[in-house]
Amino acid sequence: MTDPTPAEWPRLSTLSTGLRCRCPRCGKGPLLKGLLTIRDACPVCGLDYGFAEPADGPAFFAMSAIGVVGMIAFMAFEFTVQPPIWVHFAVTFPLIALACVLVLRPFKGWLVSEQYIHKAAPPEWESIGKHGD
Repeated sequence: MTDPTPAEWPRLSTLSTGLRCRCPRCGKGPLLKGLLTIRDACPVCGLDYGFAEPADGPAFFAMSAIGVVGMIAFMAFEFTVQPPIWVHFAVTFPLIALACVLVLRPFKGWLVSEQYIHKAAPPEWESIGKHGD
């Protein structure tokens, strides 16, 4: 499909489309298939998702956000209830890991939406000297 002119597609909120894992151009089509796999293109508007490469960004943001919140909850639980260590291994740590996995999709959708809005592209290098001659 050919890309329509920018006037046909209003700029959508990256938070709204990203957190719902929707197409950053039309806001209707799904962005992901499965848990974390980015589709090839939007089935609604035909936007090619070839530009999208969030790499490890979603994992970094998920672990950072859940790590801070999880440690606050872990310390509050530890200081108020004072459970044995096996309770943390059986309950607290799996909850923190599950929370990290659950927020990966919204973070990935948000980063892809940001890449679309800011027209992210692979870097192109050009030699301005006589390097390699």
